[in-house]
Amino acid sequence: MTEIVNKMDVLKSYIETKGLKSTAQRDYIADTFFKTNTHISLDELLKKVKRKTPNIGYATVYRTMKLLTESGLAIARQFGDGQTRYENLPEDGHHDHIICIKCSRIAEFSNQKIEQLQMEAAKKLGFTVVNHKLELYGYCPDCV
Repeated sequence: MTEIVNKMDVLKSYIETKGLKSTAQRDYIADTFFKTNTHISLDELLKKVKRKTPNIGYATVYRTMKLLTESGLAIARQFGDGQTRYENLPEDGHHDHIICIKCSRIAEFSNQKIEQLQMEAAKKLGFTVVNHKLELYGYCPDCV
């Protein structure tokens, strides 16, 4: 719960630096997103927030997620199905994804060997890595 409070504080600070007003709708959308532990689309998030606050519109959800992304509290991801999904930045660090090309199930994984090999490859080629993502595509056990 303190993690969500900290993220809300970061958001409020970011909103202030941009000269924007903090609103109850924006706070509720952000809180709902921070409590989500999946890769969520705007439509899915809109459905969740409308359960409690039916008058929130798509544009408000979109603008709030744009702020969360700009402030570094969310990451917009595209997993090859034409839909943007948003992910909470992980507290425990970087992770990668494996995506089922039939049902779109997304699983997260971490592997230090893979991370090390990527850094070694970048170093060998003279690159300084500032960010990266690894996505594997295949079939989940239910779709094989």
